[in-house]
Amino acid sequence: MAFNKHSLQIDPAAECERIVRFLQQTVRQRLHRYGGVVGISGGVDSSVVLALCVRAFGVDKVAAIMMPEKDSDPETEHFSRLAAEHCGVEPILEDITPVLEGFGCYPRRDEAIRRLFPEYDAALGYKAKISLPQNLLEQDTLNVFSLTIITPDGRELSRRLPLREYFQIVAASNFKQRTRMAMLYYHAELRNYAVIGTANKNEHDQGFFVKWGDGGVDVKPIAHLYKTQVYQLAEYLDVPQEIRRRPPTTDTYSAPSTQQEFFFRLPFETMDLLWYAQEHGVPISEVAAVMGLTEAQVQRAYEDFSRKQRTTEYLRMQPLGLDDEHSGEIF
Repeated sequence: MAFNKHSLQIDPAAECERIVRFLQQTVRQRLHRYGGVVGISGGVDSSVVLALCVRAFGVDKVAAIMMPEKDSDPETEHFSRLAAEHCGVEPILEDITPVLEGFGCYPRRDEAIRRLFPEYDAALGYKAKISLPQNLLEQDTLNVFSLTIITPDGRELSRRLPLREYFQIVAASNFKQRTRMAMLYYHAELRNYAVIGTANKNEHDQGFFVKWGDGGVDVKPIAHLYKTQVYQLAEYLDVPQEIRRRPPTTDTYSAPSTQQEFFFRLPFETMDLLWYAQEHGVPISEVAAVMGLTEAQVQRAYEDFSRKQRTTEYLRMQPLGLDDEHSGEIF
């Protein structure tokens, strides 16, 4: 079929049934586990995965874990409870703030922030986030992050983020995802359940996850689906509209930050079609005509996709061993 704006349309009923069968066969027959544990964030991905797990294992064999910390958006718990209520699951609340304080997550991060903004003080109400340039289609740019702080009186101040500070902020922030992974495995082992991942294709293949953090799971039931296809499943599964309308966020930094702002640099509707076209070898001229873009804009998007996949390959690699023939295999 010729490439068009509906190329990513799927049969959501058939796809849900396919995923449910996969979950049942994988978790029960291959992993020999009784059910599934899902970390819920109130986003569309975890809401869809939770609903699929309930279909696969039954409501009494699914544990939904909420894991906020002091930087989390207060709305996260509301949306998480909404997703759980929709599925008939009683969520379990685990506040991971004390664990993160034990690791020194917050002072390690703030130390790096203060090297750029000495006045930054989270205790006084300052907030912070990191982001990438948003004009991906308009000019050639590198994936160079900026650090933005929001002062207590609402002013935004931004500076280009040097590599040293970027590494430290990310390393400290990744304690959050890795703590959540450990908590999920506690609840999984307590019940002899499997940990069910919530990453979609965009996150998995472009590297928007933390190795041995949110990437540390037993099963990845939606990692083959573009984000826009996950929304199709959400509509079919009747995920509450409040959740479907909510912009996808990182919920990692104290200042609000969308996934587009932090990493992807394009709206999902645009990115998914461009990425699909690249993966399927659609001529750039045809893609540009269908999407109302110039060929140069399409090429910029392609280069960004390829760069992200190449530079994050390490995240998808299995541990390396000297004599293991599968050493370094991509998963």
